Amino acid sequence: MSQRPIMDAGPGINFFSLNKERLLFSVVGALSVPEVVEREILKKARQEERFAAAERVWKKLPAHLMEVLSDDFTEELAAAVQRIATMPLGERKRKEKDLGETMVAAHAVVAAEEGKDVLVLMDDSGGRRMVAAESRRLQRLQSAGQPVGSIGLLSTLSVLKRAAGGQYIPNRLAMRDLYERLRQLDDGLMPLNKTELMVLPCWKQAGRQ
Repeated sequence: MSQRPIMDAGPGINFFSLNKERLLFSVVGALSVPEVVEREILKKARQEERFAAAERVWKKLPAHLMEVLSDDFTEELAAAVQRIATMPLGERKRKEKDLGETMVAAHAVVAAEEGKDVLVLMDDSGGRRMVAAESRRLQRLQSAGQPVGSIGLLSTLSVLKRAAGGQYIPNRLAMRDLYERLRQLDDGLMPLNKTELMVLPCWKQAGRQ
């Protein structure tokens, strides 16, 4: 079994601020976010003009493309947060720092423990370490014969790689332009020449430049 990928705020702000939601959905399909991530995206969009388009895009997204996951108490969600954050769910929700990443990880764990295979779309390095640790724990449970699913990780970079050579990034020039625009929004993205985006195998096909 699988379920919609669960997205953190960073990639959403990146793609929605540039009106690149179609590119995003073309790669990952329909998405879900925890309630706190929805709030984080809208807060960021209202704070800075360069992110303003993200709110306009968000408000137009149909339910079949974006599902908001409730952060209300359930035994399963509370157990996941307690293990990940070493504090009760109610207490963790009162601390804003890295809350989105924690809730993304917790929702992914709940789904995986139900036997589903889950993808998490996240750029934050600390959050990715958190998710990776939970992924390894699930692998150990699988090895012990427990009927659990898995958690995989995606990032803004992996979305761009998957879209390369397609409708939305047909050539190197389009990739370069988009990546530089993304870096203007997200200083956590590494310089283009530190990525593999300009030397992907697809660019060798049909002489794409």
